[in-house]
Amino acid sequence: MLQEMQRRHYRISEYCMQVIADLLDIHPVEVHSVVSFYSFLDESSQGQFVIRLCQTITCDMAGKSDVARQLENDLGIGFGETTPDGKFSLQWANCLGMCDQGPALLVNEDVYTRVTPEAVNAILEECRGKFGVHALTEEKEHQL
Repeated sequence: MLQEMQRRHYRISEYCMQVIADLLDIHPVEVHSVVSFYSFLDESSQGQFVIRLCQTITCDMAGKSDVARQLENDLGIGFGETTPDGKFSLQWANCLGMCDQGPALLVNEDVYTRVTPEAVNAILEECRGKFGVHALTEEKEHQL
C-alpha cells in the first residue's frame, strides 16, 4: 500500500497515512513509523524520477564521487534536493546490492551498474524521453 502511494503521489502525506491506518484498523503513528523508518518512503514530495546513488565503500572506490558530481552538475541540484520542475530528486542509497558492479545507481526501479560520468547524460535523457503522454497521466495522479 505504502509503495503504491509513494509511486502514485511521489510522497506519502499525513492524510494518506491516516486513510491507510483506518483501512488497516491501526493507529496512524504505526503507519508513520514505517514511513519514517524506510528510506525509500518519504513524507516530503519527491521528483517523478528518484535517482539513488550507492554510497558504499566499493562504489566509492569505483568512482562514485565523479558520478555524483556529474549528476549534480547536469541536474543543477545537490543530493537531498528535487529539481524546480519536480521531475528529478537526488538521494544517496546505503547499498543497492551491486557491489561487484559499482558505481551503481537506481532510478525509480531501474538499476544501472558500472556508471561513469559520461553515462549520466544518457541515463537522464532516457528519463526525459519518458515524459511524453505517460508523464501527463502521472502528473494528474500526482496532484490527487
